[in-house]
Formats: sequence, structure tokens, C-alpha cells
Amino acid sequence: MSAPLPPRLVLYDGVCGLCDHTVQWLLDHDPAGRLSFAALQGETAAAVRARHPELPHDLDSVILVEQLGAGERLWWRSAAVFRLAGHIGGVWGWARHLGLLPAALTDLGYRFVAAVRYRVFGTREACRLPRPEERARFLP
Repeated sequence: MSAPLPPRLVLYDGVCGLCDHTVQWLLDHDPAGRLSFAALQGETAAAVRARHPELPHDLDSVILVEQLGAGERLWWRSAAVFRLAGHIGGVWGWARHLGLLPAALTDLGYRFVAAVRYRVFGTREACRLPRPEERARFLP
């Protein structure tokens, strides 16, 4: 992938019902369009994963990729959720402070939800097609 990534890219499981609801929620709460999205099953995520072998190898984690100058910083599991809350701001911005808790503790909760998400929220055959006004925010 040769095109530069957007400043804030959310990588999510494209067949997970909870992930789909989360992306819809983020779209609704980010009217300024600061966040872009790509499914973990797509080519954009594959290129990011190839550059970052430290990332989890499964699809059990949301990943936030932030462009910082010439480099990029990645956040996953609960750290990504807290960072995203900070980017959304408003009343939801308070949740970013939960990132001050030990990651071992917050990731324990994250892993529990990730383990049951398909049973509770179901799966999708494919990612939802974005509305025309959202298309530019989704990468392959």
C-alpha cells in the first residue's frame, strides 16, 4: 500500500456485530470526520500488520493507527478504546482517563468482551456498505 494513511485510522473486525455497532457509533459521534476506518480483513490492515509485527495476530482487537510526523503510533485493545474516547471528546472524553488504570486490568475486561462478542452480538457476512457521505472515510 503506497498511499499515505489518514491521521487517525480505526482497524476493526469487519464481520463482528459489536464492531459494526461500534463503527456506526463512532461515525455518529465524529461528525467532523476525524476518524477513518478499515476492516482487519482488508488490504489496508494487512499493510499495517506487515509493518508492525508487534500487533496481535488475531482479530480480537480494535487497533487505532495515528500518524505522527513521519511515523505512526499504534494502540490496541483497551488503550485504543480509551484513545478513541479522547478523540471523540465531549461527554465521552472522560473515558480516556480510564487509560490511567493498569493495562493488565483494563485489557482483562476487553479480552472478556472480545471472547463473547460473536455469541452476544453475532456476525455479519460482510462489512456494511458505507453511505455516500461516509465512503471517503473507509479504506479497503
